Amino acid sequence: MDTPSPADYIVPLNINGLEGRMLHMPPPAGKKTEFLFVYGHHSSLERWWGLVQAMNKYGAVTMPDLPGFGGMDSFYTIGKKPTIDNMADYLASFVKLRYKRKKVVIAGMSFGFVVATRMLQRYPELSSKVTLMISVVGFAHHDDFTFSKPRYNLYLWTARFFSGRLTARLFRYIALNPLLLRLAYHRTSNAKHKFAQASDKQEFDYMMKVEIGLWHDNDVRTYMFTTRQFLKIDNCGSRVNVPLWHVSVAADNYFDHNIVEQHLRIIFKDFHSVTAKIDTHAPSVMADESMAAPFLPPALRRRLTKLN
Repeated sequence: MDTPSPADYIVPLNINGLEGRMLHMPPPAGKKTEFLFVYGHHSSLERWWGLVQAMNKYGAVTMPDLPGFGGMDSFYTIGKKPTIDNMADYLASFVKLRYKRKKVVIAGMSFGFVVATRMLQRYPELSSKVTLMISVVGFAHHDDFTFSKPRYNLYLWTARFFSGRLTARLFRYIALNPLLLRLAYHRTSNAKHKFAQASDKQEFDYMMKVEIGLWHDNDVRTYMFTTRQFLKIDNCGSRVNVPLWHVSVAADNYFDHNIVEQHLRIIFKDFHSVTAKIDTHAPSVMADESMAAPFLPPALRRRLTKLN
């Protein structure tokens, strides 16, 4: 039997005038649960293939592109800005079209969890369709970040500067030159955590190839504008009437788990926390199910088994 690949399950997606892609894995025999996986920042459908495979054991899994990510058209192409609210509205449209008469479990990865949370806050009527929410290293408030004040301000002002039309183009054709990325990207404070996982040069080269692909698949203006948005995010203003399972990472290089938990308990009525045993916020790519396994700790797996 041929080894399955993401390409076997990817189909075109056209929604609200935006063209992208969607990955859908049908359920295994006897499973009826529907999962909607919302990927995070700096992503593509292929990056999260392994996690989708792991979740597919418990039901059907659908993962759509977000506007401006994974090669999908950006909101700028239809005269809108990629605000969290617009991302949430887009996701709400997808849920209404895809799950008209179905219940769904929503799993959000990091920034994707922010978008999914905002969607349920803006469209509380959709909460009745959601059996369960899963936060995969998600967050809810700008105080969740562990960055020092100077580093935080550097990220904020850099994102603000490069979210303009001309400056984004400058960034795209200079900073994202593949040769420059190969020379410098793995030395940056965020990326070095990913590349530290490479066991040899071959794995390092593969990870670099994936990272270059991600940078070129993601729209620069969208990346920078959404960075500004989540660095100032506050999703704690409205409750969400859905139970939440939160997967944290003890060695997370972005978030303080204790502060994240405080904020999530403000938002969600029923909170459960489990810890994934990995060494970074998220790897560059989950090429197979074995790499993704830690993101579904045993307690969460037992909960997912009970859904069917």
